[in-house]
This record gives sequence, C-alpha cells and structure tokens, in this order.
Amino acid sequence: MTIQEIVATIKSKQPEIRSVYFVGCGASMSELFPGKYFLENNAKRLRVSLYTANNFNYSTPEAVDDTAIVITCSLSGGTPETVAASKLAMEKGAHVISVTIDPESNLAKASEYQLIHGFYESYGAKMEKPANVLALACEILNEYEGYAHYDDIQDGLTKIYDLINDSVKYLLPAAQKFAEENYDAPLLYCMASGATQYVAYSFSSFLMMEMQWLPASSFHTGEFFHGPFEMADENAHYLLLMNDGPTRPMDARALTFLQRMHAKVTVVDAKDYGLSSCIRQSVVEYFNPLLIGGILRVYAEQMAIKRNHPLTMRRYMWKLEY
Repeated sequence: MTIQEIVATIKSKQPEIRSVYFVGCGASMSELFPGKYFLENNAKRLRVSLYTANNFNYSTPEAVDDTAIVITCSLSGGTPETVAASKLAMEKGAHVISVTIDPESNLAKASEYQLIHGFYESYGAKMEKPANVLALACEILNEYEGYAHYDDIQDGLTKIYDLINDSVKYLLPAAQKFAEENYDAPLLYCMASGATQYVAYSFSSFLMMEMQWLPASSFHTGEFFHGPFEMADENAHYLLLMNDGPTRPMDARALTFLQRMHAKVTVVDAKDYGLSSCIRQSVVEYFNPLLIGGILRVYAEQMAIKRNHPLTMRRYMWKLEY
C-alpha cells in the first residue's frame, strides 16, 4: 500500500485520531524525529510524541488505543525492543505502521501496515527512511486536519534524493578535512537546531561513539548559551549543522561565539548545497535533516578511513548478550 492508501484506510476505520506516537531505537528513533517535528509544528489538535522503544514498553502511554497511530521503525526490522513495542501497540488496538527495509522482518509482521524503503543503493537512499516518515506525517496531518503546504512537501520529496546524490559528489575534500582535524579529538561536540537536532544526536551517538568509539556529545544550538558554551576554547572540537530556514539564527549565533573563542569548528551548512533553491521556502526547514543527514554519511566514512576503523566494527553490539 502507498502512504496515501495507508492513511486513507486508517481514516475509514477510525475517523477521529487523537495521538500519533513515533517509536524506535538508536538511529531509527533519530530518523523518526523529522516527521515528529513536522507534525508537532503544524498540527492543531493531534497529540504527538517520540519514544525510545523500551520506554514505550515499560511505561506505555494511556492514550495508546484505537484513537492512536503508532509508527515503529527499525532498519533491519529485527530490533527486539521495537518489535515488542509494535506488538504491544497492536494489542492495545492502535493503528500500527512499521518502517523498515525488510517486508518479511519481525517488525513488518508485527504491524498492520508497512512502509518499505531502500538504503544501500545510494546516499540519497540512505535518507529514504526519514523521508518516508516525513511523507507519512504530512499525509496524516492533511487527512485529519488539512495542510496548506501539502503540495510543497510532495514536490520537495520528489527532489531531495537527487539533491543529496548531487551534493555528495562535491564534498569529499570537506569531509576529508573534517576527518583530519577531528580523528583524535578528545571529545567532539555536535550541534544543531530545529528539525535537524536529532541528526546531531545520531551522528554523535551512533556514527561516532558506536561506529568509531570516538567520544562525542550533542546538544541543541538554542541550549548552547545555557551551559555548554563554557566548554568553548581553542582546544574544543565542534561539528555545527546549520539549517536553511527559521531556526538558522540560533545556529548562526553559536557559530559566531565559537569563532570568537577560536574553537575548532566544522560547519555543514544546508545553504551551501542549495537546499532552498529546489525546496519551497514554506517547507524548507523540514528537509534540512534529510540533506544534512545524507551529507554526514560521507563525513563518517572519511573519519573511518582516517582512523582505520570500519563503520561496521563493534566490540559489544551483536557479539554479547546484553
């Protein structure tokens, strides 16, 4: 079923939806955030939440019932906590949509509806998961409340993959410079705002800490001046993700301070890759995490090369009982 067919089918069964829950673990939870952010920003009546799967399992919201849509996400479709969350939501009568690459996975089987996406085909394909979730969030909003910029989102979704794939052709020198300057950083601070804030979290927690064993942390640029800026000096390493859209002033303010303190800062700016030249201004902020997320895969790959540490290397994950 298409996204449109899934949402239309749910509405035919349940004319009133009150809550939408986005549920996943790790990078998959992070890639649910753009859809959650979009829906939370634009819905007037729908209640919207993002949960890590086991929190959802151990402390299940009372509103998970037949008036709720639960969107569960796992790349492989095998994450045990997310599969359990999907089953739990089904048992409580929610309308459960899984997002995965494998239609035969446990997650897909534990849901009423499935969104199957690509990943390995290109850098653009690596962003199909969050793009599909954004499309799903837009469809839910439009079906249940209406959305004035629905066509603008649809137009952007037809263009974002090509923009990502075109952008990565030119950013290798910048990615190599980032790796050279940060491969032995004692701690890498990753910063972003708006729809992109969980891209910073994902890059620090998963691409750096999980896949590179490199100490990293992340925080919202709007919070930078409420504590974290005390760490800024000439020895501190930062990755700043700059949005094209309404939250950009927070990113720019943080950059000005980092430069003033002579910190070691790498900037990945959506404007440098022409985001607003192909995405309409009314919805451009929601496409920042897709573009920047695709670009950062190259940054992570170059870090892995510089550190002689493949992104697939693990000490504990998939090797121990935990």
